[in-house]
Amino acid sequence: MFGSGASGAAQQPNADERFAALKLKYESVLRALEEHQVRLHNLHVENGKLFIRGIAPSDDAKNKVWDQIKRVNPNYDDIIADIQVSETRATAAVGGTPPAQTYKVRPGDTLSKISKQFYGDANEYMRIFYANRDKLKDPDKIQVGQKLTIPTQTV
Repeated sequence: MFGSGASGAAQQPNADERFAALKLKYESVLRALEEHQVRLHNLHVENGKLFIRGIAPSDDAKNKVWDQIKRVNPNYDDIIADIQVSETRATAAVGGTPPAQTYKVRPGDTLSKISKQFYGDANEYMRIFYANRDKLKDPDKIQVGQKLTIPTQTV
């Protein structure tokens, strides 16, 4: 029928082997993602191609990652990259990104809402909570006027 044994495996490596091979090929791109502080949301094999999805802190960071992708494979025939620029991060990155920011809680704020504003993802609210454990006992209980430390986004 379809054959068996090593010959079939040699012709079509399994998904883990394909993923490992593509990660090795695009190792310099993965380093560029980290170096330019692109927050990685997805990294997997999809339809035989390396799929990368992330949020860059600036257009410059996004362009540098794309430059590296072009160096590795100008045809893009085995990679799909969806790299967006975070509007709040792009604004903050002008002149350099500080290690952390301070945010004053306003009426109607929740940690999820603040997380969405700074990271583009409401589900990252626990990062803010953990950075403010000295001030917060419960992530659902923040006070208007409270000053929170917003940690920078990392890969």
